[in-house]
Amino acid sequence: MAAPPDDTLAALLGESSVLAPAGRSAAAIAELSWWLFGGATLIWLVVIGLSIYAAYFGPRAHDEAKVRLLVVGGGAVIPTLVLAGVLAWGLWLMPQVKPPLPQGAVEIEVEGLQWWWRARYRAETGETAVPVANELALPVGRPAVLRLTSPDVIHSFWVPALAGKMDMIPGRETVIVLEPTRTGVFRGACAEYCGASHALMSFAVLVMEPAAWEAWLARQAAPAEPPASAAAQRGMAVFTEYGCGACHAIRGTEADGDVGPDLTHVGSRRTLAAGALPNTPDDYVRWISDVHEVKPDANMPPFGMLPEGDLAALALYLDGLT
Repeated sequence: MAAPPDDTLAALLGESSVLAPAGRSAAAIAELSWWLFGGATLIWLVVIGLSIYAAYFGPRAHDEAKVRLLVVGGGAVIPTLVLAGVLAWGLWLMPQVKPPLPQGAVEIEVEGLQWWWRARYRAETGETAVPVANELALPVGRPAVLRLTSPDVIHSFWVPALAGKMDMIPGRETVIVLEPTRTGVFRGACAEYCGASHALMSFAVLVMEPAAWEAWLARQAAPAEPPASAAAQRGMAVFTEYGCGACHAIRGTEADGDVGPDLTHVGSRRTLAAGALPNTPDDYVRWISDVHEVKPDANMPPFGMLPEGDLAALALYLDGLT
């Protein structure tokens, strides 16, 4: 089994703490969490304090009526009232955690697959949807409606800093609303065990200022630029010769596969293989030549039989697809 992402990958994928919220839903969840932690800590201190008192400072017979009152009041009545209050507060917070679908939101279709993420930004003017993979970008201060599906097994979409979890169930569409409140890079992951490489199924959410997001989306919608150098041109030829276009699409070329991730702008992404590797030419070579060492049971076959020069050229070509 390959090792999980290291500190470098964690830095590339961004923040992932529930307690450092960057979205409206996550802020409500964090607020409730802090109160629960505080209440649990207070109860723990009281129980430990009473235990120490009973064991070391008051080891004697106690009045039976007072003991009964303590057991019933402290063990049944008070916990019932506290839990009822927390439940009521949680129910009151639910509309904030799962708000109604807003008007003017960014619309994104997201598929969870074994073991990567496919996303399509729905066009606002009837144009073709913009496909991306393993990385999302959102404008700060504007809600995004994500429509979640899965073609294989149950996955769970979770960006801890932005919102709660939402299951992705084969044959159904579930919906989650993300409304970022600050810019940054935030880590997302699958939160439902989905197979051998479940732990290697991460993604980054880039939250940008609206103008920067519009520019990002325009770049993602554009076709790939032709390779400029001779080495990159050789890499493009290798991509074609070995049939990579049967599974992957690169818009602007003949490659139009839809089995694997769209690679039109793969060089601009922060990581490779859904967060399994950093995005560098050396890591392209590692991924292409020995894919199952990096991500066990991945559907992509290894291409370790490629000559070293062809692997380097292919890596250079893919790295240049920005």
